[in-house]
Amino acid sequence: MTLEGVLPVLKPADYTSHDVVVKVRRITGVKRIGHTGTLDPKVTGVLPLCIGRATRVVEYIQDMPKEYEATLTLGLATDTEDLSGRIVEEVETVQVSEDQIRAAVQSFIGTIEQIPPMYSAVKVEGRRLYELARMGQEVERKKRQVTIYGIDLLEMKLDRPHPEIKFRVRCSKGTYIRTLCTDMGRQLGYPAVMSDLVRSSTGAITLDRCLSIPEIEELMKEGRLSERLIPTDQAIPHIPKAYVSEAHAVRALQGRMVRPEEPLAEEWNGRVMRVYSAAATHPFLGIFRWDAERALLIPEKIFN
Repeated sequence: MTLEGVLPVLKPADYTSHDVVVKVRRITGVKRIGHTGTLDPKVTGVLPLCIGRATRVVEYIQDMPKEYEATLTLGLATDTEDLSGRIVEEVETVQVSEDQIRAAVQSFIGTIEQIPPMYSAVKVEGRRLYELARMGQEVERKKRQVTIYGIDLLEMKLDRPHPEIKFRVRCSKGTYIRTLCTDMGRQLGYPAVMSDLVRSSTGAITLDRCLSIPEIEELMKEGRLSERLIPTDQAIPHIPKAYVSEAHAVRALQGRMVRPEEPLAEEWNGRVMRVYSAAATHPFLGIFRWDAERALLIPEKIFN
């Protein structure tokens, strides 16, 4: 059985993203597997794995918006911004109202700036920040712009010394939910920490499509795992489609520039496109970049 496509995995707690890749390699016997975005060990949820030639679209899946369900705890802060770290600040009681919380949360919707946490994989002068943090060093980090598309409050437990706020957030790649929780607390006037996090979707890949590690093992034994793989082109639905004639499909598979069957929008100039044969003899040809000035599709990644 040849496996190729995107495997939607339900990442378990206490696994790194790399651990999941290693586990699935052992189960499937396939070496060419790549994950589409690092999740901290304690975080669970959607982790798409690209298998075989699908590894060539990892970057496009990483670009898709993410959705998370997070729990923020007010009244304490840690050096890691989540509960895995050392408590660096704590107050005995917190008093906030639902209206204050709603107003604070709404203020984060849109384009915001974040400072990456010290316990993160961002590199500064060739060193990972978490490596420096473990040595007790703290360095200056540049602010990054990210986009928060929406936040829905799911539950508020305010009748306790350290209130908990559960919310769903839709955001751009590169958003640190730990930092978002910390910044929300600061907006409310209290230290805060992320106490739980689940990634509920990556683009159109949602939790209900994901397979646990035991389910992957069972399906592999039954020879049915390929049935649950998402075809490579279907895993990147945010990339527009373009079609070419059968003659141009042959040229496309040779890595040559081709003209689309129908004119493409000028505003798509410079964008990558999923290219297909109009005759469907070669269903998915690959990823091409649209050059509006020359009216040509320039090959980037061919799926021969």
